[in-house]
Amino acid sequence: MMLREIVLDTETTGLKAQGGDRLVEIGCVELINRMPVPDNEFHVYINPQRDMPKQAEAVHGLSADFLRHKALFADVADKFLDYIGDDMLIIHNASFDIGFLNAELDRLNKTLIQSDRVLDTLALARRKHPGGQNTLDALCKRYGIDNSNRVKHGALLDSWLLADIYLELIGERQASLGLASANAQAGTSARTSGTRGKTKALQRPIPRKSLATQEVLDAHSAFVETLGDDAIWRQFMTKSN
Repeated sequence: MMLREIVLDTETTGLKAQGGDRLVEIGCVELINRMPVPDNEFHVYINPQRDMPKQAEAVHGLSADFLRHKALFADVADKFLDYIGDDMLIIHNASFDIGFLNAELDRLNKTLIQSDRVLDTLALARRKHPGGQNTLDALCKRYGIDNSNRVKHGALLDSWLLADIYLELIGERQASLGLASANAQAGTSARTSGTRGKTKALQRPIPRKSLATQEVLDAHSAFVETLGDDAIWRQFMTKSN
């Protein structure tokens, strides 16, 4: 069964969704069975139809001039809703982003996003690391996630960082890293020689017991006898006897 989740982040003109502030950017990353899908992002800049306070521009770097010719939320709302579908939304400090998204949806008389389909990674991080710093930057540092490109906030970049953080918080990233390390030695020589994707298969330490019944083995032996003295199968039968 396929599990689809959407990691989501927004940027805005300020902090008050009900006080005149508006969305200016939405970024989403798709997870399928807890694996990011790089070719199916959702990212839009939005014309907020108002000025950009200097404090907000200092955070995300999006100026009123840059946003003036971008699409209105009304122009991208249906595409956004189609993208997220009915799947779970993974958001850091979710009440903030959902507040702005629902304010925009409400202006268009569209169905609002319900809280039961939202997982707040900030609440998850606070439960896992009580008393610690749980900002995106702090969690990246905690989990060794490279956020060196995060000079300013950006909805799409932050969604990618949050995807890694989310997988760390629920233990999925460590599980996948464990699987990768189990195959690392077998694949090292292939990667360094430029033969990517042609790694040597790992061998079982103890071969599996044959599932063939004695009746099947006897029938096979009888068949090999009909192939003549030079049949290559005779070599394997000799080894197994």
